[in-house]
Amino acid sequence: MKNKRILFTGGGTAGHVIVNLALIPYYQEKGYDIDYIGSKDGIEQNLISQLEGVTYHPISTGKLRRYISKENIKDPFKVLKGVAQAARIMKKRKPSIIFSKGGFVSVPVVLAAKLRRIPVVIHESDYTPGLANKIAIPFARKVLATFPETMEYLPKDKAEYVGAVIRDELFVGKKEAGLAFAGLSSHKPVLLIMGGSGGSQKINETVRDSLDQLLETFHIIHICGKDKVDPTYTREGYVQYEYVNEELKDVFAATDFVLSRAGSNAIFEFLALRIPMLLIPLSREASRGDQIINAKSFVKKRYARVLEEENLSNEALMHELTQLKEYAPVMIDTMKEYKSEKSRDRVLKIIGEVQKK
Repeated sequence: MKNKRILFTGGGTAGHVIVNLALIPYYQEKGYDIDYIGSKDGIEQNLISQLEGVTYHPISTGKLRRYISKENIKDPFKVLKGVAQAARIMKKRKPSIIFSKGGFVSVPVVLAAKLRRIPVVIHESDYTPGLANKIAIPFARKVLATFPETMEYLPKDKAEYVGAVIRDELFVGKKEAGLAFAGLSSHKPVLLIMGGSGGSQKINETVRDSLDQLLETFHIIHICGKDKVDPTYTREGYVQYEYVNEELKDVFAATDFVLSRAGSNAIFEFLALRIPMLLIPLSREASRGDQIINAKSFVKKRYARVLEEENLSNEALMHELTQLKEYAPVMIDTMKEYKSEKSRDRVLKIIGEVQKK
């Protein structure tokens, strides 16, 4: 066995960190030295820095834009600086394996790993590979897929379907603790609203405009995103948070229905926990359309309902939530067919096999 040191990378959004959070406890238990390379001001630093036994290393990174911007001129130089910084970290820390969850911060890390001849395993959560992973895949030893359909878009010699990696802690949440945390009672079903780690202004505004009508049916836990809590909206049965971390497992346990973006990690967590979901994917104007494809896949399998952001209005929201509540029993029965408990073990096994070579 090579030295017991593993390096993780991934960031930009919580979705590029969550799988790493699911894997890190295993390596902590096995006595590994654990390093994490992320950006200087991304959400990954907040999520990872609080973990004991994990050394966080911030590096310079560019943003992989799909639109014209003067910042695009600077970004290649930022990436090159990040490659040099990551290579120095690897030279000093000497990891035997690198696990990349994607996001723009992972590109210089994977390039540096190639220069240092350190094997890389990449995990792709979405139905189709993101731009960062498209750049990184040629330099990786293995690339793992969450959706079985993703295998069509990956090189056959290094791709493997593993399914969704779900954090163990989410299965031990307590409904009573979640209700107590939010200050809610159990006499109405709880609707959890999540707009992604950055929040969604459109979802937030529509929910608040519909609040009185929504509260006739639901208690609401609204995770708004950073700096998006609006203190002028105070109602009995409605609570707002920028972000929930430690208590999230209990919030999920208290949730009867969820209104969410369609990021892969989040929707697979709802699926594993059998929470009926209404998905409002990021529009193609604001993204490459990956969430739209994710959502369509879940609708096809009868795991979710979807409302396109362009069609989001007070009336459409109320209609879709009414439909969600009506069809929830059928949706939950369908969800029971999905099994996720072996995915983490498959990922750990593959990392171990690559590490030994």
